[in-house]
Amino acid sequence: MDRTSEFQAIANTLQARVVREGEAFLVVGGDSLEALRSLPDDCVSLIVTDPPYHSTKKSNIRGDTAFEEDEHFLEWMQEYAAEWKRILKLSGTAYVFCASQMAARLEVGIGRHMRPIGQVTWTKPNDPGYDGWKGKMRKQSLRSWYPHSERVLMFEQGTYGSREAYRRSPLGEYLLECRKAAGLSMVELTEQIGAYGRVNRGGAVANWEAGRNVPSADQYAKLAETLEATGRIASMLPYDDAVRPFNVDKDVPFVDVWDFSSVRPFPGKHPAEKPIEMLTHIVAASSYPGDVVLDCFAGSGTTGIAAMSLGRRSVCMEIEESWNSVAAEVLASASSGCEVSKPERGRQSHRTELTVDCLFD
Repeated sequence: MDRTSEFQAIANTLQARVVREGEAFLVVGGDSLEALRSLPDDCVSLIVTDPPYHSTKKSNIRGDTAFEEDEHFLEWMQEYAAEWKRILKLSGTAYVFCASQMAARLEVGIGRHMRPIGQVTWTKPNDPGYDGWKGKMRKQSLRSWYPHSERVLMFEQGTYGSREAYRRSPLGEYLLECRKAAGLSMVELTEQIGAYGRVNRGGAVANWEAGRNVPSADQYAKLAETLEATGRIASMLPYDDAVRPFNVDKDVPFVDVWDFSSVRPFPGKHPAEKPIEMLTHIVAASSYPGDVVLDCFAGSGTTGIAAMSLGRRSVCMEIEESWNSVAAEVLASASSGCEVSKPERGRQSHRTELTVDCLFD
């Protein structure tokens, strides 16, 4: 199924919950966990989501004070993780924002369903005069280091904790299964596709199956053609559904410490709004054009704007009616051709402000 058909299938499934829809976006109201349970398997390429942090206990953020005990919050998040695993493609990635105090336990909990592959520290630098509690609080009252940074947990399909899973990626597992089903040894497949290595007889195939690196689109096409020609396996997954994208280079931030500026206060700002530069950076790095990007706690729809600006499709779920109305208006205006600010990748420490020029004219 192509990306357009997949997106339409999602829209059809969620139709009763849709607040607003466009050619490349859906704004979905109500409980996002219930909505997730109705989605088809393997329908989403990227999850970028910012759930309540729980430890911050902010009364103006829905769900932040909903759980008396940490364990109740963690159990709730594992319910989401189970659904994320089901709906995420083999090539998919999930990014989950969280407080530093909860990051370790969340990574372990979500890691029961998906494989942790990174933990980003967002340092949240502020412009002078916008330091918030960091500048106002009495430092002598602190009993630990002030939690100014936040974490972004990164997951892929698969598991961790076993000897095999440590080395082998979901793609590697898939290629291994296909090769064995086709009845070819690693050396035979290498000889047929010409992907020889400098060290071992398994060549590049050995590296792909071990998760050390990934084939190019051309290499994957040749590999799929060879395995399918045996007549022992059905058609292999398309490249975009099998190979997890990660598009970075020396000109964009590629380390796991980010210093994208926090969003300055402005009338109508969501209390947990993330800078669009950071969301655009994530979407550009971890998705292909046309992919479906999901945000289960969408707030004012900034993830959707980031996805749309890069030619992706978005499903933005938000339980609060006031905010899903804002997201609906912003995304509809952007979809109709109003200019949306499109940040440059790699520029981190500058003022962040999402603008849709004709929205409030």
